[in-house]
Amino acid sequence: MPPPRPADIGDSGETTPDEQPAATGTSVPVVTNVPKPGKPQPVTIAAKIAEDGEIIPQGIVWRVYSTTPNANGELELLDKSEETPAIFSLSPGQYVVHAAYGRAQASDTVTVEPGPNQLDIILDVGGLKLNAAISGDINIPDRFLRFNVHTRDAEGQSVLVARAVQPNQLLHLNSGTYSVTSYFGSINATAKADLQVRPGQLTEATLYHKAAQVTFKLVSEPGGEAIADTSWIVKTPSGETVYEEATAFPATVLAQGEYILLARLGDRVFNREFEVLPGLPREIEIITQ
Repeated sequence: MPPPRPADIGDSGETTPDEQPAATGTSVPVVTNVPKPGKPQPVTIAAKIAEDGEIIPQGIVWRVYSTTPNANGELELLDKSEETPAIFSLSPGQYVVHAAYGRAQASDTVTVEPGPNQLDIILDVGGLKLNAAISGDINIPDRFLRFNVHTRDAEGQSVLVARAVQPNQLLHLNSGTYSVTSYFGSINATAKADLQVRPGQLTEATLYHKAAQVTFKLVSEPGGEAIADTSWIVKTPSGETVYEEATAFPATVLAQGEYILLARLGDRVFNREFEVLPGLPREIEIITQ
């Protein structure tokens, strides 16, 4: 049976912008053979990435289900283990075994025979590790970065697989194509890429942002001290407000483009236009005179 699509098992944090993983569930076959009452047999189950591959040594969550739906149409959970390999005691018959490895999943229908049973589940899984930089290979501090990872379901709809993933965090995913969005800061700096995850391989990718960190100062003369009690608004040329803050020396991240900066001090308002280009952090001053 082919493995189900990835599901968001174990959230990795908050998402930016607000977005929640879809409820994907696990697609498993419905089999009418019910395990016959009988003496439980020892069943040892391990996971591999390939038929001739090594056993995955840790990190697998195993669940064993009945093959007959209950009154609610759901398969009954009979047992669970986080050991590797997992050892169960099951009566002869058929069961659905589900393995979750990070955000990768596989399920299969297995038959338990009288006597010791040794079963292997093949996981179609690879690794994904993400990072980002500013165009020109300028490093971005990890605290400014988060990633969201999507795939597509059988109907072609986008499904959130992992949210707020940290830089260089290792994700275990079913093999396939994933759409990755990198968020630099919390305003409007994003970068996107489609990445391929292959069985048994680690995909490492760096996404590049056309953005920069900026700080703002209201000063009485060039290079002067920042004036306290200042409120700030950043707008696009079309009038959209993208940033607001009330502090003497605010800092944020903005995507490449032109902006209008407004500084309010009491009942006085000062403004200037500025442009953000990909590069190192930049300081923007507004002079009161």
